[in-house]
Amino acid sequence: MSAHPEPVRPPTAGLPGRTPAQIRADIDAQRRDLGHSVDQLRTRVAELTDWRRQVSEHRSQLIVGAAVVGFAVGGLMMLRRRG
Repeated sequence: MSAHPEPVRPPTAGLPGRTPAQIRADIDAQRRDLGHSVDQLRTRVAELTDWRRQVSEHRSQLIVGAAVVGFAVGGLMMLRRRG
């Protein structure tokens, strides 16, 4: 998904006997990591929900799908007229 590697935790994370400064540093690092993850998620959601971009990127698949649906609906209508 992303070209950015996962952040590396400081070596003090999770060790007993840490100083308050180390704990605060760990919390700050986790906040930054979380903020970065939320930003990445927002960007990805915006990309996936941009329907104009999706249409332009998948134009040929949409045309094929529309043709298949058109033939199926046309075939069903012909079967109903005969019956």
